[in-house]
Amino acid sequence: MSTETISLFLRAFIIGISIAAPVGPIGVLCIRRTLANGKLAGFLSGLGAASADMVYGAVAAFGLSAITSLLVDNAIWLRVIGGLFLLYLGYKTFREKPAEQAAQSAQGGLASMYFSTFFLTITNPMTILAFAAIFAGTMLGKLVGSPMVMVAGVFAGSAAWWLTLSLGVGFLRDRLNQTHMTWINRISGAIIFLFGLFALFKGS
Repeated sequence: MSTETISLFLRAFIIGISIAAPVGPIGVLCIRRTLANGKLAGFLSGLGAASADMVYGAVAAFGLSAITSLLVDNAIWLRVIGGLFLLYLGYKTFREKPAEQAAQSAQGGLASMYFSTFFLTITNPMTILAFAAIFAGTMLGKLVGSPMVMVAGVFAGSAAWWLTLSLGVGFLRDRLNQTHMTWINRISGAIIFLFGLFALFKGS
């Protein structure tokens, strides 16, 4: 592996972290699920978002203009769908009782945690514009034969961020009781619900 390839991967890795790190509805969900169901649940929730980031990163890196145009042209509808899903998740989280969460995780809820965050992230087509702008601004797109390296770096960076977050939050889990978890659910649910309202308002 050449020095240029390694350098490109590391730059894409940092881009992946920078896209994932800002606290939004996915971050809130990841933190809440880590506290409620453990580190694996939180990491898989973040991995769903990282997978969606990888898809959008690939579209931007490979210059698939037709797909980009389609996503941007339908941005309002995608944002409305994502906003409605956030409202549902926020309401569900607000109403959830801590005693019910362990059972949900044991019944195969881990897969749904992955796909729910993947769906939320993929319904935000503005992510692809962020990737396109960053790639162009950092000259990454001008390196011949590099799209796969960029996509791999973006995914690795995003996944590393979610792993770090879920592990860090997981250390607090044993210190929380039922009352703490009830309030975490209510606060998290309210925040996610507000994100949903914002998405609907911005998409209208």
